[in-house]
Amino acid sequence: MVKRLTYKSSGVDIAKANKFKKEIKTLVAKTFTREVMGGIGGFGSLYDFSSAQYKHPILVSSSDGVGTKLLIAKLVNKHDTVGIDLVAMNTNDILCLGAKPIFFLDYIASGKLEPQVLRDVVKGIADGCKQSACSLIGGETAELPGMYKPGDYDLGGFTVGVVDKAKIINGSKIKVGDVILGLESNGIHSNGYSLVRKVFSAAQQKRLARELLKPTRVYVRPVLDIIKNVNIKGISHITGGAFYGKIPRIIPRGMAALVYKKSWPVPKIFKMIQKNGNVEEKEMFRTFNMGIGMVLVMSAKEIPKAKRILAKYRLKSWVIGRIVKGNKETRIV
Repeated sequence: MVKRLTYKSSGVDIAKANKFKKEIKTLVAKTFTREVMGGIGGFGSLYDFSSAQYKHPILVSSSDGVGTKLLIAKLVNKHDTVGIDLVAMNTNDILCLGAKPIFFLDYIASGKLEPQVLRDVVKGIADGCKQSACSLIGGETAELPGMYKPGDYDLGGFTVGVVDKAKIINGSKIKVGDVILGLESNGIHSNGYSLVRKVFSAAQQKRLARELLKPTRVYVRPVLDIIKNVNIKGISHITGGAFYGKIPRIIPRGMAALVYKKSWPVPKIFKMIQKNGNVEEKEMFRTFNMGIGMVLVMSAKEIPKAKRILAKYRLKSWVIGRIVKGNKETRIV
């Protein structure tokens, strides 16, 4: 007799997935603002966007993931912070254009649905959304046996924000002589982990897990506060490519960013990575944030006001460089 096959026997448990979705509804609902219509679970998510407060609203979107930092979370079975990373990587990016995040969607793919692990992941996503003042309005949880091993999972995120067209920050107003204000990172954030995992053994990763799993800092609230009160000309989120890859994106032609590497304290973890892996200094500044998670470009006269605002949020900052003549590049001296 031929055995009858089912979707469950093939590795996908729909009933288990539906039960998980019901369990996280309360958690997700805590991120909702009054603009969210209905709950989660429909074929689409409804958001009542009112453009009344904007003269010419422009929607800004971003999509990103967490990367191989997830492997360290799996190694130590700690999954409640990687969701914050997922949200931060997206909302910090659209913040660079002056946009306020309004909603977020996630994608979670796994080899086998592990409800407790995924609850922890969603808890982190909800925490990240609350820190970003945006709503988690939907997403997808996919069980993909054969594509992922049991216990493995991957995360993807998508956010939408809004900015008035006249207030878009794109670097076009940057001038020679402007200064660069660096905002303190929360450690490694979510880039460079393929190198981190080469530098440190599994045993070392376990010992350093508390540091390695610090979630990416969410800059939304303090930076939006600054944007309201200070003339910010350019913002760069220091992620993949770091100083050499990210800062030149906002620098106009004919100019360069001159960064003084001694102008802020580099956290110990980066010194450990450099020493243990025998990594060249230039490679460190190309791969890691080195303690600076975001940079703001403004005229020197605006610095005191910006630092006062950041102090309200207990966020450290340093003037780390200035804009000089050059060819859309970063020079670190």
